[in-house]
Amino acid sequence: MGSRFHVSLLVISIPILLVAAQKNQDFVALNSLKDAWDNTQPNWIGSDPCGSGWEGVRCTNFRVTAITLTSIGLTGMLSGDIESLSELQTLKNLTISFYLRDLSYNKGLTGPIPASIGNLKKLTNLILIGSGFSGPIPRTIGSLEQLVMLSLNSNSFSGPIPAQLGNLSNLYWLDLADNKLSGAIPVSDATTPGLDMLTNAKHLLFENNNLSGSIPSTLGLVQTLEVLRLDRNSLTGPVPSNLNNLVNVTQLFLSNNQLTGSLPNLTGMSVLNYMDMSNNMFDESDFPPWFSALQSLTTLVMENTGLQGQIPVSFFTLPQLQTLVLRNNQLNGTLDVGSSYSGQLTLIDLQNNSIVGFTQRSGFKIKQLILAGNPFCQEIEGTSPYCGLQEINSTYPTPENHCIPATCNAHQLSSPNCRCAHAYVGTLYFRALSFSDLGNPTIYTSLADSLMKFFNSDLLPVDSVSLSNPTINTDNYFVLRLEVFPPVGQDAFNRTGIGFVLSSQTFKPPHEFGPFFFNGDPYFEGSTGTHKSSSTAIIIGSAVGGSVLVLLALLAGIYAFRQKRRAETADKQNNPFASWDPNKNSGDVPQLRGARSFSFEELKKYTNNFSETNDIGTGGYGKVYRGILPNGQLVAVKQAQTGSLQGGHEFKTEIELLSRVHHKNVVSLVGFCFEQGEQMLVYEYIPNGTLKESLSGKSGIKLDWMRRLRIALGTAKGLQYLHELANPPIIHRDIKSNNILLDDRLNAKVADFGLSKLLGDPERGHVTTQVKGTMGYMDPEYYMTQQLTEKSDVYSYGVVMLELVTARQPIDKGKYIVREVRQKMDRTKVGYNLQEIIDPAILGITLGGLEKFVDLALRCVEEVGAERPTMGEVVKEIESIMQIAGLNPNADSASTSASYEGANKGYNHPYTDESLFVYSGAFLPAKVEPQ
Repeated sequence: MGSRFHVSLLVISIPILLVAAQKNQDFVALNSLKDAWDNTQPNWIGSDPCGSGWEGVRCTNFRVTAITLTSIGLTGMLSGDIESLSELQTLKNLTISFYLRDLSYNKGLTGPIPASIGNLKKLTNLILIGSGFSGPIPRTIGSLEQLVMLSLNSNSFSGPIPAQLGNLSNLYWLDLADNKLSGAIPVSDATTPGLDMLTNAKHLLFENNNLSGSIPSTLGLVQTLEVLRLDRNSLTGPVPSNLNNLVNVTQLFLSNNQLTGSLPNLTGMSVLNYMDMSNNMFDESDFPPWFSALQSLTTLVMENTGLQGQIPVSFFTLPQLQTLVLRNNQLNGTLDVGSSYSGQLTLIDLQNNSIVGFTQRSGFKIKQLILAGNPFCQEIEGTSPYCGLQEINSTYPTPENHCIPATCNAHQLSSPNCRCAHAYVGTLYFRALSFSDLGNPTIYTSLADSLMKFFNSDLLPVDSVSLSNPTINTDNYFVLRLEVFPPVGQDAFNRTGIGFVLSSQTFKPPHEFGPFFFNGDPYFEGSTGTHKSSSTAIIIGSAVGGSVLVLLALLAGIYAFRQKRRAETADKQNNPFASWDPNKNSGDVPQLRGARSFSFEELKKYTNNFSETNDIGTGGYGKVYRGILPNGQLVAVKQAQTGSLQGGHEFKTEIELLSRVHHKNVVSLVGFCFEQGEQMLVYEYIPNGTLKESLSGKSGIKLDWMRRLRIALGTAKGLQYLHELANPPIIHRDIKSNNILLDDRLNAKVADFGLSKLLGDPERGHVTTQVKGTMGYMDPEYYMTQQLTEKSDVYSYGVVMLELVTARQPIDKGKYIVREVRQKMDRTKVGYNLQEIIDPAILGITLGGLEKFVDLALRCVEEVGAERPTMGEVVKEIESIMQIAGLNPNADSASTSASYEGANKGYNHPYTDESLFVYSGAFLPAKVEPQ
């Protein structure tokens, strides 16, 4: 009897303990994520996310089943500890679907996606839009077989599209647009998967990357596709002839590539309503007759595609045609739209063709016809309304609803119903408009009505929505500002609801707006929502006898002891300084942001036992090894040699400073190691060396004037961040061309903080400290007074600017670059008469903005710091100079370094003696005045 009783007791207790174990593991994982992030939800307090009702976390049966943290300003990295949540999948008897619903619009979320995300086998939605994620897309995502939506657009992912994504047989939405992806579109073969295996996909959105190779013909097999965007890449070769098998495609974008051959015949694509093949290298051809067979066509954009001949009258009779853009072709003859043209037609743009006449019939009512740049406009007498560039007023704000706008407090806005509230604000980006009349208020009213209907039907009641500031941006997206106001009686939204329904594509706009994505602003930090606990405490039934309670207590005690040991081990792993000993003159536990602690054994493994093949540099500090983390990220591991070890306090100070620095133009600290007598720093791996190596020709990378301007801007933005946005401000103290690294797209990154100082009292404006720096770059005022200021970095940056112009070292053969430029320049002559000292590599081409660039550099190297500009002012002036040179200052470098002649051919690695390790840390000689 007793044995049966205890067996029964075990049967009862084991499931309870298993649930408790899994519950604890979920909570440990979420607390680890919380520790890795800043700006988490205000009510994320305590160790029980489910019992405490953490906002943005949904629980079912004590298990975490959803995370939704949209537009709350999260910063940090996506920790690999998220894989711990995958353990819930081992409970086969529970029907649990875990999905990382949304971490979008948190631009402070940076770094790579950990490869361990592939362990979340029941992930159905992975939405990481408009954040700061970078690195390669993990191949392990291809193992998430239940994934139906993958949106990684508007980040900084690089490398190829993983072929393993072809294993996602349930995927219907794949959005990788607006990243830095490269390589060919992967297709399947006998041994590897490819995107042609996505037989349920409806949306493939790859625009604005750097994809190369040809368009795979096997894409024609994915006949479920409705939207295909391959525009703004570097695709080559002909368009596959079987593309017309995609009979369900409504939007097709192939523009701005390097496609060749004849225009594809798309007869049979009867539901196609938007097509853009502009700016390719197609063979010249007459206006294709099959265009007139596309009965659903609303928008045709074929700019610079080699079209010639006349446009047939029958084409204009397409019943839904609204927009026709055929600029920069060789269309000729007389334009005749006939008398039966589409009643929806509002724009015909035929600029820069060879049209000699226009047959205007009575009753012609098309709103915009543009014939500028055609012989027709050159030959007619007088001014034709069709020969100028017509502008349509697109200003639109949602009007007030018969009321007077309210005067609101800070962070509040007045709604169309004139009520103050904390609105959820963001930007809608529509990718394929089928209308061109942006001044028509009806379109905005229909969108607002559609949004209101959607919110209310989705149990997200709102007071009103407001639309404003419609524009077409440089990516040809239709951009619209959106404000959503909470319902009456509620001052603010729950911070996680509205953004998710917009980013998850749950909302479907009116068809004329086409596909879209949404980028939410960080939401009001004081907002709160109603928190409902999704779980209740487990109550052990009182009917169980006292002996049962005793046995359960014993089992629970044993389990708790083991869990405590596991938790202590996990805490030691998650807490970089669990073993930090403050009694050994190493100070208090460091406060880090984003960097992680590595064990010596981990770094030994990642560098293949610190092998010689991974040795990429040696300097006074020690050696640097290339390493590969488990998530595939390349890193540079900087190992101090015995004679250069810092004290624990100094090492703590350095890693604290480095861990606080997060900017795309500053080299990132990934982590560190402080054990077994080792001091190691782990940096992101920068592949293209130092600016000095490129200017000297060692790297094989050729820097034209445009690239030099971009490097100057990137460096200036990095310094502006250190001076104006870091808290407290950071003075670098060793800015030089050796400490500016170039990534795979030749974006500048400020490196080496070995001499940096915190400006602890910004009002004081300086730090009194020993004079350290590098000859030729050092601020003479700092040297004389020992007072280090932000303007000391400005001086060094000015010297770098002159290096960019001359490619000369600051002190070369006894000549100082600053003095040389001042002596030789003549402001009355072209190029200031500096041809003798300008880098020969950029001579012979137009150097737009050169004079202003030199003027700015000389202002930066003024003898007196007060006369130098701030780095914020420098950034603005360089952006202005770039516009003079015809560059967009907001764009990254246009190409990767692999496209430059001689790239990566036997040059020294950036982590050599002449880069990260060149700290001119000793006292300077008595005389520093350059000769």
